[in-house]
Amino acid sequence: MGKLVVVAIGGNALVKGNDYDTIQDQYEAVCEIAVNIADMVEAGCEVIVTHGNGPQVGYTLRRGEIAEKVAGMPSVPLVNCVADTQGGIGYQIQQALTNEFIRRGMKQKVATVITQVEVSSNDPNFKKPSKPVGSFFTLEQAQELEKEHPDWVFVEDSGRGYRRVVPSPQPIDIVEKDAIKSLIESGYVVIAVGGGGIPVVKRADQTYEGIDAVIDKDLATSLLADQIQAEILIITTGVPKVFIHFGKPNQKALDKITVSETKQYVLEEHFPKGSMLPKIEASLSFLEKSGSRVIITNPESLKAAINNAAGTHIVKSYREDV
Repeated sequence: MGKLVVVAIGGNALVKGNDYDTIQDQYEAVCEIAVNIADMVEAGCEVIVTHGNGPQVGYTLRRGEIAEKVAGMPSVPLVNCVADTQGGIGYQIQQALTNEFIRRGMKQKVATVITQVEVSSNDPNFKKPSKPVGSFFTLEQAQELEKEHPDWVFVEDSGRGYRRVVPSPQPIDIVEKDAIKSLIESGYVVIAVGGGGIPVVKRADQTYEGIDAVIDKDLATSLLADQIQAEILIITTGVPKVFIHFGKPNQKALDKITVSETKQYVLEEHFPKGSMLPKIEASLSFLEKSGSRVIITNPESLKAAINNAAGTHIVKSYREDV
């Protein structure tokens, strides 16, 4: 058996801009990423794929609101939008990977697990939404939408525009972790925890109930990686490496850093809250539990990154990394 690697694909990586947001555009982006994931599998890695859904769940919410307003159709709760996008994106990744394996003459099997993730109903984020979803808007557009929907909240997202934010509670447990483990042990490439998972809370009788929220996919991925005892967590983003002093004359790319160095960079506020910071927090969480390495890079660098030739590598210590 090869290294067990969990790879997180960002929802924004599947939507390359407001002019490339159709389902076909998304599938073409998925196919490009599938080539990079197949490279890792062909190199001997056991791979679990997770993905974001920030733009997609925002689109689904908006479609439901328009359908309700224009045609009187029933509204779709946020938790169901998360489930819908998890299934839709999972299907595209599953098909793209299956086709890529067929082209290479590989008999690799692929399966998508519709995954529930337990959260606490008392999580403070339900009172202070923080997860960006949907399209980017100008300040003027966001203000107009706030007038139409007084209950919506918009925030500026890392200099790229304004986006609606929804509750994003901390993940506690991956409900289907045993099913995911069984598929891995049977030789499957597994797609799981899509969009951070479908948020559910546990009732007093130990049964589950869905709750309206969107869990951060990197935090849920980190939890999954720990619970299935993965060796490496790879978080993909729009840049090949993590930077400090990003966008400044003294900007510096990080090749390899330790947990203690990473924590110091966090204290120095090098990582924006709306973009890189959640990835760093998820990385530290994984490494402080069972993980041995986290790699942060862009999707096209996956094969090189797993061979230590690309990306930012976060390790527990340089002494252990031999």
